[in-house]
Amino acid sequence: MARAGLTADRVVAAAAELADSVGLDAVTLSALARGFGVKDASLYSHVSNLRDLRSRLAVRSAAEFSDRLGTALAGRSGKAALAGFAEAYRAYAVGHPGRYAATQLELPPETLAASPGHLRLVEYTYALLRSYDLDEPDRTDAVRLLRSTFHGFAALEAAAAFRAERDLDASWNRMIDALDTLLAGWPAASASPRVAP
Repeated sequence: MARAGLTADRVVAAAAELADSVGLDAVTLSALARGFGVKDASLYSHVSNLRDLRSRLAVRSAAEFSDRLGTALAGRSGKAALAGFAEAYRAYAVGHPGRYAATQLELPPETLAASPGHLRLVEYTYALLRSYDLDEPDRTDAVRLLRSTFHGFAALEAAAAFRAERDLDASWNRMIDALDTLLAGWPAASASPRVAP
């Protein structure tokens, strides 16, 4: 029998908090049950198993993350859109490391297709590039560059892996300047180099 007041939403919300405090890999049904003061079996009325819990957490986190990115993009274009998007990305990834990690989980295609947050993450990332006037495949290449850059910087920052005296925000702002310059002058695609036999 389900414990009174315990719902799937409460379980997933607790998982999000736990993921941010101890890391996504440490989120288990047992740890959540301890936090609620119930037996593990009580949670199975609300989530099927750990995979289901992580999937729900990924969907919830993607919705939250995409809301922040959408707000950062609203009414902006060009470098202002790039800077706003990048700052929202960094703030979420560093401020909510467990939830952010959940957004990176591989999910079944049908789960992704039914997740508004995941769909908006893709939509917003492509939207910020509209004013740079890139056609495919350059647009997808640029999305991959931005995602890799923001993800890498945020992951290193969250791990306190930047050890130079240089101020992180100063480096971040220079990176945004460099990305804006690169996107504005994106090199034309060239034919793949031929490899000598």
